Amino acid sequence: MRLALTRAVPHSLERCELTHLGRSPIDVALAARQHAAYEDALRAAGCTVVRLPPEPTLPDSVFVEDTAVVLDEVAVVTRPGAPSRRGETASTAAALGSYRRLVTIEEPGTLDGGDVLVAGKTVFVGVGARSSADGVRQLSRHLTPFGYDVRGVEVAGCLHLKSAATLVSDSAVLVNPSFVDPRVFGPLEAVAVAPEEPSAANALLVGAVVIYSPAYPRTVEILQRRGAEVILVDLGELAKAEGALTCCSLVFDS
Repeated sequence: MRLALTRAVPHSLERCELTHLGRSPIDVALAARQHAAYEDALRAAGCTVVRLPPEPTLPDSVFVEDTAVVLDEVAVVTRPGAPSRRGETASTAAALGSYRRLVTIEEPGTLDGGDVLVAGKTVFVGVGARSSADGVRQLSRHLTPFGYDVRGVEVAGCLHLKSAATLVSDSAVLVNPSFVDPRVFGPLEAVAVAPEEPSAANALLVGAVVIYSPAYPRTVEILQRRGAEVILVDLGELAKAEGALTCCSLVFDS
């Protein structure tokens, strides 16, 4: 069974952390409706959606991806780079403990799940404002015994690695070449976003389905020309909080 862990949009969302965007008003009720449509898309893609306990006082808590990295063999509970987000991990860990053995990233290392791109047995990790070199070293120490190759990746101009690159099939990665060098993902095929859509590299691959934003129609065309089955979901209000499609779930096979 394929699970997708999610968490409700908190009323405190407008107090979220921001790094690359200016603060603008967020319609929290609309964000919640968009998030519900996102959960419907996960179900349509074959997931059973399991909601984590709400965290109403933690503004970024809807972005559950950052709190853990879930692999077949183990779940790594992260230590988010933003101190305000570290309270989010306990409830995620409690839920994941029913499905996986848990390991943790410890101080002083930091790691956000949004910086971790798993492609088979290769794990790419963006190093920057949220994830540190020590966090990458700790992740490698946890995963190497299971045969994973963990590689630090330089990212510039965006919050997380998955703002710059995400899988759109088992053998292809959608990339903004101005944020990350596509060559680091070899032998995966690098598929460039439409140049006029620099924020278009975040896609959520669930099985053979790509959940994607309608805000980037030129890149949608690129994906569809490649034969991708695309489900469009508008998360425009969560985007004001620097959130995207991968951010709002942890998807794994139970």
